[in-house]
Amino acid sequence: MEMTASSLTISPRKLRSDLYSYSYQNDAKTPLVMSVLASLIERTMARNERIAKNCEWALAKDCNSRVFECQETPDMTIQSYLERIFRYTKAGPSVYVVAYVYMDRFRQANPGFRINARNVHRLLITIIMVASKYVEDMNYRNSYFARVGGLTTKELNKLEVEFLFMMGFKLHVNVRVFESYCSHLEREVSIGGGYHIERTLRCAEDIKSKQVEQKRYNSIARILL
Repeated sequence: MEMTASSLTISPRKLRSDLYSYSYQNDAKTPLVMSVLASLIERTMARNERIAKNCEWALAKDCNSRVFECQETPDMTIQSYLERIFRYTKAGPSVYVVAYVYMDRFRQANPGFRINARNVHRLLITIIMVASKYVEDMNYRNSYFARVGGLTTKELNKLEVEFLFMMGFKLHVNVRVFESYCSHLEREVSIGGGYHIERTLRCAEDIKSKQVEQKRYNSIARILL
């Protein structure tokens, strides 16, 4: 039987260990933030289904929103789909946090859109691919993400363009926004003693800042010598 995100037990000790030991290059384990994200999405979908049953007008009628709908509902849980994406792309934890930011912005920009079983997989692979391009220096081609997500390259290219326009191209995520979304995800499992998501985006900012300072120092040193 496949375990869903809602039934997955995450110990505080394991979460804290994940914060300090995760490495893009050497750690192949699934980032714990994915379980929290999967749980949030599943709850949102369940709420949308309840609303749709009681209110026919709550169904998405926007043609642009329906571009993410597939003809047949994929037989794969959100958790399994996220794990598949990670297994083949090795996108780090910060990518999924930024993807969560994008998903929230997308829903705010498109209030008529409702996440459901027919659109969630196509939306996720699109958002994670875009987030990966924003966060990471090295990325796979769209064609590779398409194979991982079970789409054709043409389909994913179209979804990416539609997503960007529906988002108004608002992709920038500064450290403050990133931290606030980390805090929100941490609160989701804080009852068990606290959850610290891997803040690799902040670390990346610090590394880049240090690299700039080092280059500046080297330039000054060469001039003085």
